Amino acid sequence: MSDTATEQDEVLDFDVEGMTCGSCAARVQRVLGKQEGVAHAEVNFATGRARVALGAPVEVDALEAAVDRIGYGLKPVSTAPAPDGEGPEDRARQAWLRRVLISWPLAMVVVALSMLGGETVMTDPRARWAMFALTTPVQFGVGWPFLREAARRARRRTANMDTLIALGTLAAYGFSTFQLLTGGHELYFESAAVIIAFLVLGRYFEARAKGNAGQAIRALLELGAKDARVLRGGVEESGAEDLRGEGRASTPEGGDVRGEERGGDLVEVMVPVGEVVVGDLLRVRPGEKIPTDGEVVDGASAVDESLLTGESLPVEKAPGDRVTGATVNTSGVLTVRATAVGGETALASIVRLVEDAQASKGDVQRLADRVSAVFVPLVIALAAATFGAWSLIAGSPTRGLVAAVTVLIIACPCALGLATPTAIMVGTGRGAALGVLIKSVEVLERTRTITTVVFDKTGTLTEGRMRLTDVVAGDADELLRLAGAVEADSEHPIGQAVARAARDRGIALPAATAFSALAGHGVRGDADGRTVWVGRRKLMAEAGLVLPEEFDDRAGRLEAEGNTAVFAGWEGEVRGVLAVADTLKDGARAIVERLHAMDLDVAMITGDNARTADAIAAAVGIDRVLSEVLPSEKAGEVAALRARGEVVAMVGDGVNDAPALVQADLGIAIGTGADVAIESSDLTLLRGDVEGVATAIELSRRTYRTI
Repeated sequence: MSDTATEQDEVLDFDVEGMTCGSCAARVQRVLGKQEGVAHAEVNFATGRARVALGAPVEVDALEAAVDRIGYGLKPVSTAPAPDGEGPEDRARQAWLRRVLISWPLAMVVVALSMLGGETVMTDPRARWAMFALTTPVQFGVGWPFLREAARRARRRTANMDTLIALGTLAAYGFSTFQLLTGGHELYFESAAVIIAFLVLGRYFEARAKGNAGQAIRALLELGAKDARVLRGGVEESGAEDLRGEGRASTPEGGDVRGEERGGDLVEVMVPVGEVVVGDLLRVRPGEKIPTDGEVVDGASAVDESLLTGESLPVEKAPGDRVTGATVNTSGVLTVRATAVGGETALASIVRLVEDAQASKGDVQRLADRVSAVFVPLVIALAAATFGAWSLIAGSPTRGLVAAVTVLIIACPCALGLATPTAIMVGTGRGAALGVLIKSVEVLERTRTITTVVFDKTGTLTEGRMRLTDVVAGDADELLRLAGAVEADSEHPIGQAVARAARDRGIALPAATAFSALAGHGVRGDADGRTVWVGRRKLMAEAGLVLPEEFDDRAGRLEAEGNTAVFAGWEGEVRGVLAVADTLKDGARAIVERLHAMDLDVAMITGDNARTADAIAAAVGIDRVLSEVLPSEKAGEVAALRARGEVVAMVGDGVNDAPALVQADLGIAIGTGADVAIESSDLTLLRGDVEGVATAIELSRRTYRTI
């Protein structure tokens, strides 16, 4: 990033270092918002990020210096994600875990000595000094991060939650040490040790939850292709010189060239996808990921876009059609001209959507930020007033000190530190047994007020795999035998479903010859001395096959029910209709009924066409359908529901669901789905069935009631 950010940059993103509570985020946000040229600033404690909207050119160094003056660090967000286990969230989680493992055994021994020994412990020198010896490493070793941050705040004349923790535990420890040395019996070593033990446990859970943001982004970035087959050389002779990247040499210079293959006047060169520029010609073979967004200039194939669009069927592509990076070419060879690379691709847009959703704040969080900004100084003032009142009015500075310490300890986030980790451990343990992974305490709070559950269709309510559902023919076995024979060599999911169904029924398939895949229409092949055609209406007409009206009508009814209908025929006539569909999961209707019984509205969102979506929704009892929704629009649809006052739980499993999962009040991911969906969610169902949705909500509500 340059030293000066222009107004055209519009928004700057930063990592904020040193924040330990909501009051820290509020203070950094307030300071950034006051800087010249800043129109608006928002700091999110959960993600450790600051987003600054500009109204005029701004010196980035000035923003960093302003934040540094109040004791925090500000640096531009790194565009390169750290390897797994090496990011700042991973290091923080490991550091807090080590402190948990040290503090808990020591604290439990101190508690045992203090609580179980009765009055004799307070008079036994060995027990008294043992508590001192065990508490000291907890106070100054395990609790060092709290003390260090409190000292930093003090040097800059500010305070935060760490200030309360440091003052409270040091007061309890110091007062107990004074009593130990002077022969007094009021020892509070166990208070200091246990509070710190619970707080470091809470910080560990917090660090683990924070790591999900970075993991989600890493999972998204991993989806794209790593390499690309770029066509180089001889482009000028082919008359397509305008398709090459501007300024690119006709032969590769440098880079990692792993193979070349002659194809006419062009040469295939395997290069890292980062070296592809707009205008490059790319060769994509069957089974390979499309490296970047582009336009097909040669070839025909079916492309599986389900990961990004939610469409259950692969989409036929021919010259002139657009293709999206990270989708999979399933059959033919495609030549694609790159139209968008790097941060301009659809995949990069989804990454930004997840980042934007994670950086946003709800009304409750904004209220908490405002409260925390004044909470700490108010508590310190109250503790000081308590000490003064006891000292001046009651004439008992010792009792005043105990009362002041009590105020500080109670004001520390001890309720969260004590109740929440215990309830989470029990709740998550029970959830794991039921196949439900609960990720944070905020999840438990949000589930209380859920009013609407939104399901993604493909892979969530449905199996995500094509199956043969109906065979309409005079002789169904004969139709399946011949259609299955020619489809046995097809790579298209519809063809595979037909051939698989024939084998599952025990039908022996004859060998097929002269097989030909007709992209976008169907297939033909010779079997048992007949030329068999399988495909759409248009293919039947082009092959000169007569389509009986009864088959045409039945196909229309099957399509209205959400199926994909194909015809099969030979010897001048269509012999029957084959219907395939992405079938419902077992229990899908039952779970919708269960949610309705819990007074929850149920909706479905999908990239499929309206007719297919309506048929699926009717089959499971869903009365609100959002169909033909693009990946970039899913989060917007969820946001629109929330804007109408609904509290939304989103259930999904695909990459296209990730922004919506984050945008929803409660994100629920199917554990058999994409990693990014799981990382972006609040609840994860470890099994593939959707019955866990109601179980998850009920379990979360019970756990929250426990807290």
